[in-house]
Amino acid sequence: MAKRMRLDKLLSNMGFGTRSEIRRAVKQGRVTVDGAVVKDFGLQLDPEAEQVRFDEEAVIYKDTIYVMLNKPQGVVSATEDTRDRTVVDLLEPEDRVLQPFPVGRLDKDTEGLLLLTNDGKLSHDLLSPKKHVPKTYEALVHGDVDARDQEAFAAGVTLDDGYETQPAKLVIGEKETREDGIYSRISLTIHEGKFHQVKRMFEAVGKKVVFLKRVSMGPLVLDETLGLGEYRPLTEEELEALLNVRK
Repeated sequence: MAKRMRLDKLLSNMGFGTRSEIRRAVKQGRVTVDGAVVKDFGLQLDPEAEQVRFDEEAVIYKDTIYVMLNKPQGVVSATEDTRDRTVVDLLEPEDRVLQPFPVGRLDKDTEGLLLLTNDGKLSHDLLSPKKHVPKTYEALVHGDVDARDQEAFAAGVTLDDGYETQPAKLVIGEKETREDGIYSRISLTIHEGKFHQVKRMFEAVGKKVVFLKRVSMGPLVLDETLGLGEYRPLTEEELEALLNVRK
């Protein structure tokens, strides 16, 4: 059962306008509760038990939000930034009212799967080192990635700050030769989220990541029908799988 809340707060949180716009609409008789027009914007109600309509549109109460975003390059994984556009800026105004935040970070020049939510417990569990939640990336690497790199990554490599990574699974794909050398397409699954980790792992074996995309995080897999910058709510099945990470 939801906590009782003010009518104007409910409508504001669900994206029906600013507090002042909503109060004006309530006074104009545009809002009903259980079929009756109400003009008291401070009315206390149970949003799960009482049916609220705004201009005949049903107000569906949500207090949590879970969004899958296909993050484009050039956007930072933050809720606000004074210089750059953030992933929250990509959301429609009605999807920002519950104040979602990115779970973990993707570098500014990295694209792909990013989960946004206001569920702090889920975020903590997905990022907790104790949970060892796998994250899979696809990359284009400048260099001839070979079996020696697979063995090194499987054993754990030492980064530039002395940190030794957990074992990672490296899958080597197609290669192409360009004027400046060989480029390898790879897939890499890691269980940590250190700063620039994938890039630094390849630097540790003398190679350079030139393109990076995250395609999965735990059971959540990027919906390939989402264009860059597009997003959608998680399905019930996706959310249930993610919540099982807690167990």
